[in-house]
Amino acid sequence: MPNHSPSHPISQDEINAILWKACDTFRGTVDPSEYKNYILVMLFLKYISDVWQDHYDQVKQQFGEDEERIMRRMERERFVLPKGADYYSLYEQRNADNLGELIDIALAKIEEANITKLQGVFRNISFNSESALGQTKQRNTRLKNLLSDFSDPRLNMRPSRINGLDVIGNAYEYLIGKFAATAGKKAGEFYTPPQVSRLLAKLLAPQPGERIYDPACGSGSLLIKCAEEVSDKNYAIYGQENNGATWALAMMNMFLHDINQPKIEWGDTIDNPMHVEDNQLMRFNVVTANPPFSLDKWGAENAANDPYKRFWRGVPPKSVGDYAFISHMIESTYLEPSQYGRVGVVVPHGVLFRGDAEGKIRQKLIEENLLDAVIGLPANLFFGTGIPAAILVFKRQRGDRKVLFIDASRDYLPGTNQNYLRLEDLEKILFTYQARQTVDKYAYMAEFEELVENDFNLNIPRYVDTFEPEPLVDMIEISFEIIKIKSELLNLEQKMEKYFLELFKNE
Repeated sequence: MPNHSPSHPISQDEINAILWKACDTFRGTVDPSEYKNYILVMLFLKYISDVWQDHYDQVKQQFGEDEERIMRRMERERFVLPKGADYYSLYEQRNADNLGELIDIALAKIEEANITKLQGVFRNISFNSESALGQTKQRNTRLKNLLSDFSDPRLNMRPSRINGLDVIGNAYEYLIGKFAATAGKKAGEFYTPPQVSRLLAKLLAPQPGERIYDPACGSGSLLIKCAEEVSDKNYAIYGQENNGATWALAMMNMFLHDINQPKIEWGDTIDNPMHVEDNQLMRFNVVTANPPFSLDKWGAENAANDPYKRFWRGVPPKSVGDYAFISHMIESTYLEPSQYGRVGVVVPHGVLFRGDAEGKIRQKLIEENLLDAVIGLPANLFFGTGIPAAILVFKRQRGDRKVLFIDASRDYLPGTNQNYLRLEDLEKILFTYQARQTVDKYAYMAEFEELVENDFNLNIPRYVDTFEPEPLVDMIEISFEIIKIKSELLNLEQKMEKYFLELFKNE
């Protein structure tokens, strides 16, 4: 059995490095979009096993060998770990011929024992899958290696050794980010870069007692960032995700970050919104999302008869679903002034200026005085696409009819594969948004009449002039430089002619 007794504290970077090395078990043989699920589930299992063992040892000190009293006390824990379903029991059986089946059985027991928190979380993954992990002998070898990777004594995640939930939650987010970097276009389905999530959370500034909702929540990182902005645990988290495996990641992510009773549903938000009250869409204070860009076949054929009347401003094109998500998000905010409903959504730039049906929807949103700000982001921030994106901020209650435009596209840290928003870039955006003032070559406060004059086109360069004049050219200095170059060239030609003449004489 691996050593899991408390020892010296471990840093976040050490944990991250060990976990990323564990991916070598699958790297090159299993697609990253597949093996991320196995690594993250094993991380989850290892963590809850360490937490459970830590608490068990503490309770045992109090009750001695009275196992019945120990287990009664243990059941008051925020989760239950059935006997034999923990990581260490599986590690001891790592040489079993049916190892994949044993892991699946353990996960099923954990889910059943924690049905209110983990129901369905493991239904989309099987450690006994031949199609994903290979035939029996190969599969057993890979799973044995995976269990061994997590047996590293440094990867002891007992709360008595690590700094609470933040360390393991951050490690989970780290792995999701690393997987996103290698998953290509699929990455956008489950991950929003943390600096963008942080920016959205700070722009919307969730307050104690508020409901927070993400209708395309992916692995849940944006919701977690919003929860972290609230000064206490007095908030309610809601979300919906269409991909079953990604929904499971979100549920585990919420659990690891100790998010209070998250209500994350699995299903298609546009076709079947699952957060409903009294046959009406549930309303929220904060609605935020990074929905799929320009989603094709989003369900336009059913929009005209939508039972929740989300598309009364117009039906978006069937091949471009951006305004379907925007419409859903706005209709999911509270209407009452006291509730202060607001929306922050990441969109491709086409949302700002495309015409026809989208232009009409955009016009109505502006005429209703819902649009508060348009923020242009740098290119190549998001995994799976290099195109620049923007953030739209909508508010139900606004003091004036002005719209703030911010061009933050030139402020970032260049990266090899991705660009990054630095802390100073985030602070500059936030300060400008809160000040709501024109800043030369960076921000512009547009009057409603200007938006009308531009036919409600929100293309940022129409409002923020970032043109830099070319430096004045000193023609006299350039003329002297040309004369100098010509003189040097003439001297060079004369020398070459002399060398050729000497060469021919020698022949």
